[in-house]
Amino acid sequence: MVCFRFSQCGELDSGALDPTPAACPIEVDGDGFLVREEDWSPEVAEAMAREDNVQLQESHWEIIRLLREYWNEQAAAPPIRILVKLVAARLAREKATGRYLYTLFPSGPARQACRYAGLPKPDGCV
Repeated sequence: MVCFRFSQCGELDSGALDPTPAACPIEVDGDGFLVREEDWSPEVAEAMAREDNVQLQESHWEIIRLLREYWNEQAAAPPIRILVKLVAARLAREKATGRYLYTLFPSGPARQACRYAGLPKPDGCV
């Protein structure tokens, strides 16, 4: 289990820590997804991205916000096919390609973006 905690300077640190609730306020499962949805924050997303050597830019945040909106509407994380359709409908057609999404989230747009958005692993992700 990997846990996140805030350092004294307010930045989120991660590492294999004591998994007790007091020592591990933000837990993730074996796939890196949050155990408790209410633990999500932009700082948690940034820390997850840093672990993946990804620096979140506005283009990433567009997708993350879109995923969180979808979650609030559907109570489900969209698979990649639905994510591409959402991007086309709500953002821009030129961004509605798997290629574009993979440039932002190289480990898999649905999986990696959902993880950063604090959502559960999408159905169909291995």
